[in-house]
Amino acid sequence: MRPNEITEILNRPLSREMLARDLTRLAYVAKDGTPRTVPIGFTWNGTRIVMCTTKNAPKIPALRDNPAVALTIDTEVHPPTILLIRGRAELDFVDGIPDEYLRANTTYEMTAEQRVEWEAEVRSLYRDGMVRIVVTPTWAKLIDFATTLPSAVEELVRQREQRG
Repeated sequence: MRPNEITEILNRPLSREMLARDLTRLAYVAKDGTPRTVPIGFTWNGTRIVMCTTKNAPKIPALRDNPAVALTIDTEVHPPTILLIRGRAELDFVDGIPDEYLRANTTYEMTAEQRVEWEAEVRSLYRDGMVRIVVTPTWAKLIDFATTLPSAVEELVRQREQRG
């Protein structure tokens, strides 16, 4: 997929809504060769998705060995809106708490007092730092079931139209 095609998809209003959500599902290949999908908070910085995790997370050595990832961001309503993204994970070990981690959790419903307590807990727990998992999209597809469908369903629609 060409970069301009990816940009066009990610700039659509529905894609922007999806990229403003809190949670994605990160799919990768674990060290034992089996697939994994984990929910993880994220932020979109306009060109890349940034997720943060602990330095001892099992996904870190797996992503080091095989940085190919897939992401799913979707809604909980019918019909769902689904944004699918593929890319390569870059690992960035940082001291302290990355700003992206704090921003990824700003839309959760918390009182001001809860936010202060949560941030104090985060700073206490992750005092040795975190890892930023940065993904630059190399492929993207938006599915809204009104204007776009999964490719297999699109094929069935074409076949049905040809049959008349």
